[in-house]
Amino acid sequence: MAEVLLFHHAQGLTAGCLSFADELRAAGHVVHLPDLYDGKTFTELADGVEHAQQVGFDTIIERGRMAADGLPNQIVYAGFSLGAMPAQMLAQTRPGAKGALLFHSCVPPSEFGGPWPEGVPLQIHIMDADEWALPPNEDLEAARQLDETVERAELFLYPGDRHLFADDSLPGYDEGATTLLKQRVLGFLDHIQ
Repeated sequence: MAEVLLFHHAQGLTAGCLSFADELRAAGHVVHLPDLYDGKTFTELADGVEHAQQVGFDTIIERGRMAADGLPNQIVYAGFSLGAMPAQMLAQTRPGAKGALLFHSCVPPSEFGGPWPEGVPLQIHIMDADEWALPPNEDLEAARQLDETVERAELFLYPGDRHLFADDSLPGYDEGATTLLKQRVLGFLDHIQ
């Protein structure tokens, strides 16, 4: 059993984020799913991104840090797209991280003082032609760099151009890719000690 702090994407704490967390819980894991938007959700991704820009990415990351307060240091940090930023920051800067799961996004570790902490396993899941990251796909380039330079990093590319493909409440949901993603995530979590 792993303990996970999972952060939602720019559209907020959607039904798809909740169902993803519930599936991890059903597999025996403890999942914390804070709301970084104070109850706001957005139908369109662009509107959610605009809201995040208005709130400020530094504020979103700080809300993620505050959500970790009171939780054990020895947990897995996970995030969808926008939520990957606080997840990655915590995995890199909070001592004792057990791992990180980054969905749809990744930034260079230098953004959070880099390098990636030694011994902290990492999985990154991105579509190879993500419509929100072209061109150039900086997230994919950061993910490839981590995959090449971090011993316990794994980059999984899925065919397609959808951004939030793992949220089953959104039109961009891809059932096949998400099924494979969940299998890989559950395998990752099952090996966390």
